[in-house]
Amino acid sequence: MQPDAKLTFLDRFSALRETQFGAFVPVLLALAAIWGYFGLVLPLIDLMSGEADSFRAIFLSPRNIYNLFMQSAVIATLAVGITIVLLLGDIDLSAAATAGVCAALLGVLVLSGVPGWLACIIVIFVGIIMGAAQGLLVAYVGIPSFVVTLAGLLGYQGLMQKILPTGNLNVGDTFVRGIARVLIPDLWGIVLGLAVVGLFAYANLRKQARRKALGLEQDSPFALWGQVVAFSVIVVAVVLTLNAYRSLPLLLVLLVAITALLGWITTSTPYGRSLFAVGGNAESARRVGMKVKRIRVSAFAIVGLMAAIGGIFGASRYGSVSYTAFAGGSLLLEAIGAAVIGGTSLFGGRGSVWNAILGALVIGSLGNGLDLTGASAADKLMVSGAILLLAVAIDALSRPGNGSGR
Repeated sequence: MQPDAKLTFLDRFSALRETQFGAFVPVLLALAAIWGYFGLVLPLIDLMSGEADSFRAIFLSPRNIYNLFMQSAVIATLAVGITIVLLLGDIDLSAAATAGVCAALLGVLVLSGVPGWLACIIVIFVGIIMGAAQGLLVAYVGIPSFVVTLAGLLGYQGLMQKILPTGNLNVGDTFVRGIARVLIPDLWGIVLGLAVVGLFAYANLRKQARRKALGLEQDSPFALWGQVVAFSVIVVAVVLTLNAYRSLPLLLVLLVAITALLGWITTSTPYGRSLFAVGGNAESARRVGMKVKRIRVSAFAIVGLMAAIGGIFGASRYGSVSYTAFAGGSLLLEAIGAAVIGGTSLFGGRGSVWNAILGALVIGSLGNGLDLTGASAADKLMVSGAILLLAVAIDALSRPGNGSGR
């Protein structure tokens, strides 16, 4: 092991990325920088230059924060699913098209008289089948995931156009629209936020106790309670901000609940540990008895599940289904970008579904902030591309063996 005096900046950064807290640092700093720039620096510049009569932090207003969270929800849902296959070192280019097909099918079903709740269940199973079918080709036929999902992207785009000949379909079902419209009462939103904080604190204390019982290294009390306090401040601030404009949306509650379930599965179950093991070294995982092929199929099925849920969320929020909003727009690139910006490695074996949520907020914040400044679509694409490239470069440089001491 190298002495501390000889450790380079990249060595130290790589070591930080391997810790539980360090995995969140880059994306949190990026998010803070974006919010600080659009919410504080730009309004201050406008005030000093005389373009504004008073300091107006529109970006940080409760109304804009509410809209930002809702705009990022569909991206975050797909990014959480894509994170699962990225943990294996694979990729899914068809996630947005799968979401589009499921959303289109949902619209057709409710229009034909199928109850909204039943239509949602049907399209969720359809999404799982679509994802699992691609996983079978990757795992058992041996076709690279890039090729399989690229073919899926093209095929599902065509299928969506078949389902929606006009390219657009209004969704007026009360149940479906209610997913995005229903608001949690302010008091219950606060209670729910405090309950989440309590669960987070309990999980951290339980983990600390288990590590102590096994004789493993433990976090310092300062680090342990520092995480709890920081998490508490963020959760309470978000709930109060959303309450200041309208209230906590049910859609966000569902997204957080689903992400929490997948987060628990990926970090606290044998299946989750197998995802990281296969992504780190598939051959070693196979030799110790892991069912690598089944794991790959299940991972793609989870992407299909999240894509279907993303399609439902999108149809609920937009009140309609359109080809451009799903398969024909930038949704896929934004979802993959969110997962990568969140810190999930393209090389497999490292990542977090929670980081995908933060990555989606980074992507959404960039778009929202640039919209408020009147930036063109071309400017938004160039800035997003630069941010994505920077995130991938950081991921590559922080991988073991990429330091100067190599």
